[in-house]
Amino acid sequence: MIAPSGGFDSDALAAGVAWLRERYEVRVGDDILARHGYLAGDDARRVRELREALADREADGIVCARGGYGAMRLLEHITPDEVARDPKWLIGFSDITALHALWARARVPSWHASMVTALGRSGEESRAAWVRAIEGELPRFDGLESVGAKTEARGVLRGGNLAVLAALLGTPHELQVDGAILLLEDVGERPYRVDRMLTSLRLAGWFERVAGVVVGDFTESGAGADGVGVEEVLRERLGDLDVPVLLGLPVGHGPQNHPLPLERDAAIHADSLHFA
Repeated sequence: MIAPSGGFDSDALAAGVAWLRERYEVRVGDDILARHGYLAGDDARRVRELREALADREADGIVCARGGYGAMRLLEHITPDEVARDPKWLIGFSDITALHALWARARVPSWHASMVTALGRSGEESRAAWVRAIEGELPRFDGLESVGAKTEARGVLRGGNLAVLAALLGTPHELQVDGAILLLEDVGERPYRVDRMLTSLRLAGWFERVAGVVVGDFTESGAGADGVGVEEVLRERLGDLDVPVLLGLPVGHGPQNHPLPLERDAAIHADSLHFA
């Protein structure tokens, strides 16, 4: 277990670790509760922790403690070759999208899924879904809302948090989206900011290169005085794309955060998303 981003509540961490240890062997560094302002320790600590986890030959996966902010700061220190040398799943979402982009460059599978502090306060249904996914059951989502011009697509699933993906634009660590099905979700972003970030992706040519788009939750994104809601923004900025677009995926910061396998072949068919 690593803490590559922001600080977190130690009680929530302890509860999550206790639950994981009922089923798995969990290794936790002695300094995981370190703090450096809004970060879970300084960059040197977090880089060292990630590098040690990557080098651990007995570990099958790396699960993150929490998101927040900070994972982007590690990208200039860890190379795709280090990730690919002894491949391990990365498990997390939100700010961890920065590391998912690194795993994608290394062509190593990862999981867009709940982290340790969230697991500590999750119900049994969410925990069971997490275990089923991590242990090999591929999810399928039906009854989503199709708003794109097309309804069929295949490609590897990549993406995650919109704000992080937009922040990586123009850097050497930008997510590679050619032929991919792009996953988008976010929290705490007002509709006009969601518009701005989607427009940035449009101007960067992302939506001309992807095979399709799937949209999860955009929570805590209430309308301002103008009355424009985030759903309206999503429909306007994505509904005219010449690729399949599905809305309503139960993924992200909402009440349900179903695990999704990244770097895995996925298919959009009408109103469904499934994996091979």
